[in-house]
Amino acid sequence: MNLRAELENRLRAALAAAGAPDDAPAMVAPAARAEFGDYQANGVMGAAKLLKTDPRKLAEKVVAQTAAGSAGDLSEIAEKVEVAGPGFINIRLKKQWLGARLSAASSDERLGVERPAKPQAVVVDYSAPNLAKEMHVGHLRSTIIGDALARTLDFIGHKVVRQNHVGDWGTQFGMLVAYAPERGVSVSRDPFPEVKVTVTGSAGPSIEDMEDYYRQAKIRFDTSPEFARMARENVVRLQRGDWEIEALWSFVVQQSLEHADRIYKRLGVCLTRADVRGESAYNDDLANVVADLEKAGLLKESQGAQCVFLDEFKGKDGEPLPLIVRKSDEGYLYATTDLAAIRYRCGTGPEKPDWAPADRILYVVDARQTLHFRQVFAVARKAGFAPDNVSLEHVSFGTMMGPDGRPFKTREGGTVKLMDLLDEAEKRAYELVVKKEQELPPEQRRNLDEDQLRHIARVVGIGAVKYADLSQNRTSDYVFSWDKMLALDGNTAPYMQYAYARIRSIFRKGGLGEQSGRTESGLRQGSPSGGSLAVSEPAERALAVKLLQFPETVEAVADECLPNILCSYLYDLAGAFMGFYENCPVLQSQEPVRGSRLRLCDLTARTIKTGLGLLGIGVIEQM
Repeated sequence: MNLRAELENRLRAALAAAGAPDDAPAMVAPAARAEFGDYQANGVMGAAKLLKTDPRKLAEKVVAQTAAGSAGDLSEIAEKVEVAGPGFINIRLKKQWLGARLSAASSDERLGVERPAKPQAVVVDYSAPNLAKEMHVGHLRSTIIGDALARTLDFIGHKVVRQNHVGDWGTQFGMLVAYAPERGVSVSRDPFPEVKVTVTGSAGPSIEDMEDYYRQAKIRFDTSPEFARMARENVVRLQRGDWEIEALWSFVVQQSLEHADRIYKRLGVCLTRADVRGESAYNDDLANVVADLEKAGLLKESQGAQCVFLDEFKGKDGEPLPLIVRKSDEGYLYATTDLAAIRYRCGTGPEKPDWAPADRILYVVDARQTLHFRQVFAVARKAGFAPDNVSLEHVSFGTMMGPDGRPFKTREGGTVKLMDLLDEAEKRAYELVVKKEQELPPEQRRNLDEDQLRHIARVVGIGAVKYADLSQNRTSDYVFSWDKMLALDGNTAPYMQYAYARIRSIFRKGGLGEQSGRTESGLRQGSPSGGSLAVSEPAERALAVKLLQFPETVEAVADECLPNILCSYLYDLAGAFMGFYENCPVLQSQEPVRGSRLRLCDLTARTIKTGLGLLGIGVIEQM
């Protein structure tokens, strides 16, 4: 039930009937101000320019085509369609129609979001932490933006395939394996064939140990030619299946993934071990990728390396930029693995997953990799790895900045570990919850026990971190601020969670919250669902229109890969509800107004909860 799409379809037909080109866009958007109506169409301006005619006269013809029985009939939907300014078209919806649509949404568990006629298979590639290291704040944006997009696409009804493309292969593992014995790490088969990894007789190294190992190994690799030779030999041994090297590699991978799992659980991210498909999964196909690029006539040798040069990618000197797929030492690069992953996902390689081919592939990776993905996508097209009907999209994002305007760091200038950030978020939220509880008069305090306080702090703290990020346009850098993200006013998670809890309190005050056979907000299923909801007062109307914009908002997030669209919508919805609550008595009203307004409250609470859920953020019943 996408209201905006419905209006666009009818106005597009009206435009065509008025003489505009068949493909002329209607350009429908919610009205900026209430006096302009509920929606505004601006497509006449562009169409009039093409036709070289007066836009206002064309707009009048278009409005005439929205009358009953005309091409763009809006008579059942709109009570007024009129021309404004130089050629804008303002649309004011009928109260009865709004009430009927609200009633339908109220009875629909999907809140009016229709499933697509042709669901797509959508791959969402996100998170991708570095193994053998703890996850840090640099992994936060990919993880939560990707998760929000995957949740939204899944909710709409597409087949979503989550892919965690971890870096679990390459020279860094050769370095670790070469260095580990110096720290007492050993591998044994005692009793055979069980493989054990130990550190001087104790359990294997922790993720913290391995991160230190990696730092030391990198120093040795950069300063010792002999160590570097050993590291590269270890990579070759790993590729050949040497059991000892493979055991150490497997241990490092498992420890790293267990650490990532703990982070995902705390963040409430829907990534599981089954979604992990790292670089190692494509190792056997890398030589085939290079061979197929050569068959396609795309390979050229440059300083011993195998490269693809495309004319559309040139440097400042005007020379084509290379996409290196095999180094002079026969090693492969990220580009090679990414090409192998594309043809796996598109079903054009030797291995085809049961969900292939994908219709759309989203890469949620920071903006610094823009050129890399543009090149990889272009090469994949030319090589036939990705058919033209498969959408390849780099969902880029900016950097989390500190108050000093530089990438977010610790006070000492080091990288902020993600687990430490989440600990701090819960700690600050706990302090805020306790403070707010103590500020209440004694008779209003809820006397929450420690477990309840910790639960609220967890939901609020983690939600605050996620919402602060997701509410920003992902393409921009943003400044991390504890004070702003935990504020109870403004476009923040605590404000949205408070808005939800406040609505729920209406039902508790009315004695409707705990009765059996009722929905979460206390209304009996299907009662009083007969007939339309009343939309009489201006504040009711503003809330009604905003509620009916939920489906188009969700679809816009999926189409444009911008979670901040949903955050802005929820913030506006909460504001519309506050205006409704202040101006339209609910529990004090008489039936049938009381029941209608309770259903509006219920629908608002469900929409906020569902919207926050699509962002991976929880709600609290009392706050």
